[in-house]
Amino acid sequence: MSCYQQNSLLSGLSDPLAVNIAGIDEVGRGALAGPVVAAAVILPNDAKIADLDDSKRLSVKKREELATLIRKTAVAWSIGLVGQHTIDKINILQSTFLAMAMSAARLPGQVNLLQIDGNKIIPAGILKRIWQKHKEAPIPRQQAYVHGDASIAAISAASIIAKTYRDALMRHLAKIYPGYGLEEHFGYGTKYHLQKIQALGPSPLHRLTFRGVKVEEKKVSFVQNSLF
Repeated sequence: MSCYQQNSLLSGLSDPLAVNIAGIDEVGRGALAGPVVAAAVILPNDAKIADLDDSKRLSVKKREELATLIRKTAVAWSIGLVGQHTIDKINILQSTFLAMAMSAARLPGQVNLLQIDGNKIIPAGILKRIWQKHKEAPIPRQQAYVHGDASIAAISAASIIAKTYRDALMRHLAKIYPGYGLEEHFGYGTKYHLQKIQALGPSPLHRLTFRGVKVEEKKVSFVQNSLF
């Protein structure tokens, strides 16, 4: 499952796509339910957006305000989304790389550099496969930045776009799958969420391979009588 959104290019720029460094970040990697979501954002070279930071360090109100401003200011932005069934099939790390590759490949025009939050870049094979599905342009270089969501403007912007997008999606899905409190914890493993999984069983949104969701095999003890 994947999803994509992109704003229109800014007017007033002679060559908007010459701004070709994209920040990428993901959200939802540690959740027990719902998709992992990555965002890619290209900011103009002269972008001045105050208070950009790691989305987790911002209040809900501030994130929403900044997300609106980022979408208006960015040269382009996009979303890559990988759902829970794929996560269970290929694991969360590979799904995270896949979502990041999707978000990057769906940006318009040429992108020369991907600035990625964390200590890992997208594996070359995954990026090449997804990139060539969407573009004829050369595959961009990559750089990983530990804590980049708090220090690199484009990565901070991607963090905020990914977080607000996923939160809104989980609030919507909470109406379809009520009873788990998804609108409050957004699928993460809170005490309340774990209790609801135990009481109700997992929903179609839950990641069945994750601890706290998967049904643990009961240990069966065998008593062997000694023969004398």
